[in-house]
Amino acid sequence: MTATAEPEVGRARLRKEDARLITGRTTWTDNVQLTGLLHMAVLRSPMAHARIRGIDVTQAVAMPGVLVVLTGEDLAAEQGSLPCAWPITEDMKAPPAPALAVDQVNFAGEAVAVVIADNAYRAVDALAAIDVDYDELPVVLDMNQALAEDADLVHPDLGTNKSATWVFDSADAGSGGDVEQAIADAEVVLERTFRQQRLIPAFMEPRSVVCDPSNDMFTVTSATQIPHILRWMLSAVLGIAEHKIRVIAPDVGGGFGGKLQVTPEEVLCVLAARRMGRPVKWTESRTESMLCAHHGRDQIQKITLSARRDGTVTGLKVELLADMGAYLRLVTPGIPILGAFMYNAIYKFPSYRFVCTNVFTNKVPTDAYRGAGRPEATFAIERMMDELAAELGVDPMKLRQQNWIKHEEFPFTTVAGLTYDSGNYEAATARALELFGYDALRAEQAERRASKDPVQLGIGISTYTEMCGLAPSRILGALRYAAGGWEHASIRMLPTGKVEVITGTSPHGQGHETVWSQIVADRLGVPFEDVEVLHGDTASSHKGMDSYGSRSLAVGGTALVRAADKVLAKARTLAAHMMECDEGDVDFTAGQFSVRGTGTSRALGDVVLAAHVAHDLPDGMEPGMDADATFDPDNFSYPHGTHLCAAEVDTQTGQVKIRSYVAVDDVGTVVNPLIVDGQVHGGIAQGIAQALFEEAVHDEDGTLTTATLADYLVPSAADLPSFTTARTATPATSNPLGVKGVGEAGTIASTPAVVNGIIDAVRHLGVSDIEMPCTPERVWRAVRGSSDGGSTAPEAAGGLGSIDAQGGQS
Repeated sequence: MTATAEPEVGRARLRKEDARLITGRTTWTDNVQLTGLLHMAVLRSPMAHARIRGIDVTQAVAMPGVLVVLTGEDLAAEQGSLPCAWPITEDMKAPPAPALAVDQVNFAGEAVAVVIADNAYRAVDALAAIDVDYDELPVVLDMNQALAEDADLVHPDLGTNKSATWVFDSADAGSGGDVEQAIADAEVVLERTFRQQRLIPAFMEPRSVVCDPSNDMFTVTSATQIPHILRWMLSAVLGIAEHKIRVIAPDVGGGFGGKLQVTPEEVLCVLAARRMGRPVKWTESRTESMLCAHHGRDQIQKITLSARRDGTVTGLKVELLADMGAYLRLVTPGIPILGAFMYNAIYKFPSYRFVCTNVFTNKVPTDAYRGAGRPEATFAIERMMDELAAELGVDPMKLRQQNWIKHEEFPFTTVAGLTYDSGNYEAATARALELFGYDALRAEQAERRASKDPVQLGIGISTYTEMCGLAPSRILGALRYAAGGWEHASIRMLPTGKVEVITGTSPHGQGHETVWSQIVADRLGVPFEDVEVLHGDTASSHKGMDSYGSRSLAVGGTALVRAADKVLAKARTLAAHMMECDEGDVDFTAGQFSVRGTGTSRALGDVVLAAHVAHDLPDGMEPGMDADATFDPDNFSYPHGTHLCAAEVDTQTGQVKIRSYVAVDDVGTVVNPLIVDGQVHGGIAQGIAQALFEEAVHDEDGTLTTATLADYLVPSAADLPSFTTARTATPATSNPLGVKGVGEAGTIASTPAVVNGIIDAVRHLGVSDIEMPCTPERVWRAVRGSSDGGSTAPEAAGGLGSIDAQGGQS
């Protein structure tokens, strides 16, 4: 056991897990093969809202290889209701959510029957032989119409399409003044409505589940972000004793919140395996993934901002409609609530009110998607700051600087009641402006406007912060969330000096095995290569709260540090015993215990071996050198940064080109710069995708018309610019590593940067908003519909041709 020559924390190491991932030498859930394995296929409703009058499975059951076909009636007594863990108000309405519809379907794609067969192809083939008699019902799709007095109802038994209304008022909370009074007294009042379109997580690996009921246990292998939560919830839903369920999340190919779920298919796989007494596997098709894995966003934001004529903001009011879809999934109601604390962002608003109404529609349920409520909030406030700057005729960056929290004011308690512990918005912005060439781009913009260039230049700004590292358990409890925000870790010191780390976090592409190894290598003074990280199996990692909300490093990494410190504390006691000295005289550096002022020393490996053989231990000391730790943070962490986008807009075609993109983020202490860069790049890509490309579209019957990757436009690398990234660092004070979350930062910051850039390019033509995604068609129509568009943006030769719903030219 020899310590590394240079510190691991801060070192740009290649990810140790990548070799097996990129060469395919790993086990994805769909690779799992078991003796006697059966396959499940799911029949899904083509209708968004209908009663089920009957299901005839006769022909399907008779097909070769089919063992059984199960309907909702077959499973009604045992399937329970899919869990919702976040009842945001006492009076929240939450309809039962069966894994398999019994007498009514409420969105297109809802499961109505399952086929169990001896191979996957026969199971899928048999679906076509099932005859379902539907009685179609009126479809509810629009949130505003859903709340009308005479609206058709998604769930008639509830008597309303409103699930809940949640309110935060700074005057009531004692964190600020009366926003209505601020608006009434204001010199400037702006009111805008923004649409957060519905998005699909579109993870690389489709969802897959295998349940093996052998040996008096249910072993569930699932492509999930939340193996520990899934185990708990499967026990609660199905009445199976928790200690009889083992959940394994093997290598998982992406999640983005889309696998933060207890899915109908996981429940159905367990039920089918229990009924058949044999292992059962289900793997979704890509269309199934688009159609019925949960979606994200889908909000209407009415924002009112008040200010003085000198640009000082005085009040902010948010009135939000959030589309729940047809049911409340695991954390569906709470997603917009996470954003409630971020609309004020980095600005010193003296008054604030947030009202969110959650609405049922006949669509697939929404739930967490990268950023989960925070991107929506950041988009709204950053768009509003640009709108205020335009109203006042001032530079939008100077307006932000005038209103943001200064670095010397930290820690700062916001109008939403959160305490930002650290930050330096000035430093991040100064670096971003330098890399971007802000003044030169403004000069070029003025030249293009003066020359009436058909390709106009816009500069988009997004100065963001987010709350992550979910979360202090007491705060989650105050918000009525069913679980806590702690995390667990264990360290097992092996007699040969190698180290096993067991973490309650469950990665799906973030590089935990590498980063956790770096942290432990530094803390214990052992080589990086001597650390093995175990995760994603409730049999080895017996407790944890899993990975989401940019919490893994800030919370899980801190639990790991605490476990390492416990190892060292015990090892120090034993080392003092071995060296016959007082424990207070023992120092530890680079894997070596030494007696201060002498040449006597013992390597950590020697101490670990002595603890294992246990021949000569201090009285009362147990053999072995292992430790567990659980960490519950006192506060969130608050990464921040400045993202700048130079967007070129062709006013003749509506085409948008991102000419340059600069991101300067402050994520506190950086453990591995390569991994941070990868997370920022991926996050920016998803944020740009919302701004320009992606949208889940339903027709008037509630059918998803973007159910393939040919219709739902996920950008490739060829569609994106190269990003210029840099960092500043103000360490977090909420954890000993000083780290802040990074997994969602890019997504939170990038969407408003891009849209602000597009609007800035054409605002002088009379355009003040374009609904996302800003497709060429929408941009072109906005310019054409503006007061000045016709004179400055002549028709392209030959016209535009026909443009489809996603803005592609044909």
